[in-house]
Amino acid sequence: MFAAVDLGSNSFRLHVGHHDGKTIRIIKSAREPIRLGAGLDEHGMLTPQAMRVATESLARFATVLGAYQLDAVRVVATNTLRIAGNSADFLPLAEKAIGYPIEIISGEEEGRLIYLGVACALDNPGERRLVLDIGGGSTEVIVGKGLDILAVESFSTGTVRQSDGFFIGGRIDDANFDAAIMSARGYFEDAVPLYKNHVWDMAYGSSGTLRSISEAIARNGLGDGTLTLPSLNALRQRLIGFGHVDAIQLAGMKPDRAPVLVGGLAILMAVMQEMDISKMLPIEAGLRLGVMWDMQLRATRHDRREQSVRGFLQRFQVDETRANRTADIASTLYACLKPGNDAYTRPVYWSGLLHEVGMAVSHSGFHKHGAYMIENADLSGFTNREQRLMSQLILGQKGNLKKLDRMLLDPDFVRAVLALRLAVVFMHARIEGSLQQVGLRIRNRIELEFPRAWLDAHPTLAFWLQKERDYWKDVGTELQVRHAA
Repeated sequence: MFAAVDLGSNSFRLHVGHHDGKTIRIIKSAREPIRLGAGLDEHGMLTPQAMRVATESLARFATVLGAYQLDAVRVVATNTLRIAGNSADFLPLAEKAIGYPIEIISGEEEGRLIYLGVACALDNPGERRLVLDIGGGSTEVIVGKGLDILAVESFSTGTVRQSDGFFIGGRIDDANFDAAIMSARGYFEDAVPLYKNHVWDMAYGSSGTLRSISEAIARNGLGDGTLTLPSLNALRQRLIGFGHVDAIQLAGMKPDRAPVLVGGLAILMAVMQEMDISKMLPIEAGLRLGVMWDMQLRATRHDRREQSVRGFLQRFQVDETRANRTADIASTLYACLKPGNDAYTRPVYWSGLLHEVGMAVSHSGFHKHGAYMIENADLSGFTNREQRLMSQLILGQKGNLKKLDRMLLDPDFVRAVLALRLAVVFMHARIEGSLQQVGLRIRNRIELEFPRAWLDAHPTLAFWLQKERDYWKDVGTELQVRHAA
């Protein structure tokens, strides 16, 4: 049983479902149109009112989630929390309200999850498809075949920006629509060659905005009743006839959709014009379903993050023998330290694999280069928080520890960075074979024990460990080394 919560710029949404052996069945959905994106002030900060409304909504979601026995829950946040200047202040309040960690995902990761949801719903491995998702703060365009993504990009325009920026005060006329469409086309025109390099069999629209536009066209007898440019133009003329968003009355359209409908329509027309899309099909699948399928794949050991890390190693020609050895040692040592939970278990392993990736830039300061690369790379499957964590571990693999600052207040992070640092030491000292003879624990000091014979067999080990003693001493921690017979 899984739950996926999507903190979008227009609405907060929730799915609860279960995998029945073949597909994911949704058994509960919830939606609250809080328009978080409209809660940003002129400085790009969430207003106190916006934060209050959001946390109240999340508390209600917590009640819904509490009614189910859930194996996994993921809460993902998109564009508004990506760009809000005070997201770091809001997140602790939001996480307390819903009772789960919140992951602010990148636009590219959002696109990957959207495509995963659509691809799993269609279950057509041979089809080449374009998927469009128009959100409140961003628009994702993805081209893929089956489950494989060929191109993905997130564009920083959404229904909130287009609606509030061009239909000032809710007024709808020809000039406003022309300006909104031309502005939106400007976001997509440079990316057209990227997508034109791929041929798709069908184009799908996955967002609630697209489904609302489709339903408005079908239920009100506009154009040919489908998502084609003539039908979109017919809807545009109908909206202009209303003159104001408050006057919009369309069969099948929820009242809270009116403020974003005009902006969403402008973006949809812009994309279809720029990319020569003749027709689009709405589909009841997208981000939340993709999040749930991602949880299912992780549970069955088909973790996209593992593929991303391996691909990154190959792209930057990392010595995979050294990478694998370091990752294995780090994981073994971390388990010896008995962490409070498993939150760092996989990041420790992945950081061990990636610890030398910065050598693609320079052998001097490679840990710093690697930390920057990992924090800023497009790593499919990873959240921004996970990439920052791995970045800090990679930065902390060598040299002084003071640079990690407040991260060292987290006992499990200390265990993680200690395991990685010692793994790097053992790898450099060329220690091979089993680590069963190694003892490692943290009490009021770090206690490391290994066979005395290692010092003779590996001459540089004593040198590296003395440097480690000095670095840990600088942050007020004693590293005590004992040698077994």
